[in-house]
Amino acid sequence: MDFNFSEEQQLLADTVQRFVRDNYSFEARRGILHGPGGWSRDLWKELANLGLTALNVPEEHGGLGNGPVETMLVMNALGEGLVVEPFLAAAVITPVFLTHIGDKSAAEQLLPNIASGERIVILAHQEPLTRGEINHVTTRAEKTSSGYVIDGLKNVIIGGGAADELLVSARTSGQPDGTDGISVFRIDPKAAGVTVKDYGTIDGLRAADIELKKVSVPAAALVGAEGKAFAAIEAAHDQALSALCAEAVGIMKAVNATTLDYTRNRKQFGQPIAKFQVLQHRMADMFLHGEQARSMSYLAAIKSLDADAGERRRALSAAKVIIGQAGRFIGQQAVQLHGGMGMTEELMVSHYFKRLTAIDLTLGDTDFHTQQFIASANAT
Repeated sequence: MDFNFSEEQQLLADTVQRFVRDNYSFEARRGILHGPGGWSRDLWKELANLGLTALNVPEEHGGLGNGPVETMLVMNALGEGLVVEPFLAAAVITPVFLTHIGDKSAAEQLLPNIASGERIVILAHQEPLTRGEINHVTTRAEKTSSGYVIDGLKNVIIGGGAADELLVSARTSGQPDGTDGISVFRIDPKAAGVTVKDYGTIDGLRAADIELKKVSVPAAALVGAEGKAFAAIEAAHDQALSALCAEAVGIMKAVNATTLDYTRNRKQFGQPIAKFQVLQHRMADMFLHGEQARSMSYLAAIKSLDADAGERRRALSAAKVIIGQAGRFIGQQAVQLHGGMGMTEELMVSHYFKRLTAIDLTLGDTDFHTQQFIASANAT
């Protein structure tokens, strides 16, 4: 199998890496985190000008029509810079969902503005106690003569506070853990009955808990066929898993480079600690974990569109497990090699470790995906 990237793909990777170098130094990132909203709309516009918000939007809607491999390259670079703008939520999950749901009207109204970066549209699906089970939906949408009334709670929705519009999943029929009966509705975050509680997460991102109390929406707010949204949500979830793995790989690359540089400059007993054999072994192990994680990220990107659901699930869960384990190992070793300074806010390595920890817990942790892999293997 050829793992070389095309000229266009390499140009894309180089462009995003240059954007990160120019805009996401440690001090610049700190300023963004402490600025209004904890992220930068100006930098979001820059991402849009580079065409990144159009990456997963089909060409007929003003996008580039790219896929998981191009997304992987972008997420590698954004991971290295610990970029906090809601790229995964707004430029990967939402356009993939809208592409798969099969609603021509919603696609025509939303995707061009997503591609241009003019609007941030967030899929609000996760609920309390969901873990990685994307079929678990307790939010209810009761049909009325004029539309629907929605009640429920969505929590830890990354980028939810930045949303110009929400796509909220709700159950119109069926049991809480069923795949049938899940619908998605377009909702204005400022509508009556909607409460958006925005907050910062441990890794520097922004998330929101979204409470819906007797929220009335017209019938036209329904996206796609009633009760048939699960397949599109699953497709968006699978490509998000692939993208998360790629982000983690970018972070691990940065952690290894930062740690190597530190050990070459930190001296004890009159020589750099990088010359100590025991530390060389540890750094070699960190490098090997990083390369294994990169290989699994490639697998996740390739398999995230596999028509065989079982094969797709096994590959994505295997990648999430290996990358979660690698991230934990590399993060822990980096902190130890930096000494006490490794856990302080003044060094980037602590921020890398926090993001790797958060990625491991996002869309199902290592334990969850281990169980998923076993279950899918037993099913064959």
